[in-house]
Amino acid sequence: MANYLLSLCEIRHFEKNEIMLKKDKSREGLLLMLEGLSEVFVRNESHGRIEVLEVVQKGEMIGFSSLADFLGMSKPEKSETMVEVKAVSPVKVLYIPFEVITKRWDDPAVHDYLLSQVSLRLKDIYSSLAEQVKLARDYGENDAFMIRVQDIMTEKIVSVTPNTTVQDTARLMHENRTSSVLVIDNEILKGIITERDMVERVVARGIPLTAKANEIMTHNPIFVSRLDYFYNALSLIFQEGIKHLPVIEESKVVGIVTLSDLLRKKSENVMKTIQKIELADRDSLPHVKNAICEVIDTLLRNRVPILTTLEIVTKLYDRLVSRIVNLSIQALQLKGMHQPCSFAFYQMGSSGREEQFILTDQDHFIVYEKDSPDTDAYFFDLGKEITTNLESAGYARCLGLMMCSEKEWRGSLADWEERLRRWMLQSTNDNLLLAQNFFSFRFIIGSEELDDQFRKTISNQMQRSRIFLYRLTQLEKEHSIPTLEQPIRSLFKLERKTIDMKKEVLFPYHHSLQILSLLHGNLVGPPIEKINWLKDKGVFSELFTQDLKQAVSHILTLYVNQRWQQTKVGSNVSSIVSFTTLSTRQKEELILSLKTLRELQSQVFAHFSV
Repeated sequence: MANYLLSLCEIRHFEKNEIMLKKDKSREGLLLMLEGLSEVFVRNESHGRIEVLEVVQKGEMIGFSSLADFLGMSKPEKSETMVEVKAVSPVKVLYIPFEVITKRWDDPAVHDYLLSQVSLRLKDIYSSLAEQVKLARDYGENDAFMIRVQDIMTEKIVSVTPNTTVQDTARLMHENRTSSVLVIDNEILKGIITERDMVERVVARGIPLTAKANEIMTHNPIFVSRLDYFYNALSLIFQEGIKHLPVIEESKVVGIVTLSDLLRKKSENVMKTIQKIELADRDSLPHVKNAICEVIDTLLRNRVPILTTLEIVTKLYDRLVSRIVNLSIQALQLKGMHQPCSFAFYQMGSSGREEQFILTDQDHFIVYEKDSPDTDAYFFDLGKEITTNLESAGYARCLGLMMCSEKEWRGSLADWEERLRRWMLQSTNDNLLLAQNFFSFRFIIGSEELDDQFRKTISNQMQRSRIFLYRLTQLEKEHSIPTLEQPIRSLFKLERKTIDMKKEVLFPYHHSLQILSLLHGNLVGPPIEKINWLKDKGVFSELFTQDLKQAVSHILTLYVNQRWQQTKVGSNVSSIVSFTTLSTRQKEELILSLKTLRELQSQVFAHFSV
């Protein structure tokens, strides 16, 4: 009897993308997956795409709903069967006719096996549906957000062995027009080599072309499963600071996904925005702001880590500002005015710190090479032109007049040297506030050689700046980062209900980091770069560095998301966060974050015994 029943079963093979079960076709048995992957899906005719309901892997079965009909346990529906099954990769299955199941239905082992299969599948399906419903509610998207890596990845793999020479590896990358190759040994992923590796590890270090691939590869690269969701891969790429993710299935490489693949699939507006910026003229500048806002909204809804979101948005704004500076130069040329010498344009404030996500007040200055009446006249006009064009693009004029259209915020190297000397010698509160904003500066466009000279000028001034830094620290003492751990006050119901994330937390954090960086000789760089630099100098421990980065990330996430939601709905933008709007977890993270930032501030005070 057993041999007879076994003879009714058969091994079936399906090629990749082949339909294994079609809709509206009666099912006559179960399919036990022996090799490969398959998808259960429905066709969304209105949107012209398919919606994947579940993925079936090795050891799982397909066809349970039809089995219930066959056994007479459910009433067959007359409506059309919408569900189909497709092979995602080459598939091998065991076809088991329902006849075989019915003849063995009284066997407890058969019952137990099928029950366990159904239970596991139900668990997976409900979990998947719950996640999709949650994401749909969170993101408010009609587009399928549950895109899997396998829908995006490139299946063509360019690979070498560990013993392939660097020269042959480079030739292979050139021939295949790829920015990376995988290093595979006996079908096992050993490493990855990118164009950046070729530059930094071969060209910069002078490694010979006869060297082996395993000498320059990144060992044990981070990878994803083909079944991982789009947002998992995107977050992983941003968090790890990489651009290429090998895709693994059953320990074998089946593809590769890159940052470009992910952005094309889900954030095409990033590329479109860059095009708008590059082609912008004075009349179209106002429209660029809206395009960048779409990118910001996409990144925040996709929950891309906040530091990476700000980095991406900063690069877009830098393109916009650079475009505005060039348009301003062109406008003067049309008036017969030509650039008399090299110059460097800088931004300060949130832009200087690479933390700008909505267009705020203008904070910028110009340094130019020569000092003469003609030069001063040209950069006076250029400063006005830049300020006007930035205003057209959506940047409000600075109420404190910290703009290159103002005499105090433009000048030759000699002018800036004298200005800095005055700030440091006459450390009034007003001058200290000017200096605080100034030392968030970041070079945007212009002469890199002049930028180097400018930094040397500042460095020379800072060598005699101990008293100046002491005064900055005294000023900072008046703005201690608050703590939420006040049990005695809470007994009397006097505990605070809100916190101003900008004035009470972010400003003191930035100023404390700024003072420590200046004290140890680092003039420029966004906050995270300064934190890493101080760690490398031994000022911060590895553990404190990690805690500080986590604290900054949490604070900025709360700050940015609140302000962005306020901007979207058109309400007044505020940096004050009410504790009643935070979850218990967010409150706990906020308490820990404030404690870490207070430790940073304490380090500054300890240096000057303030």
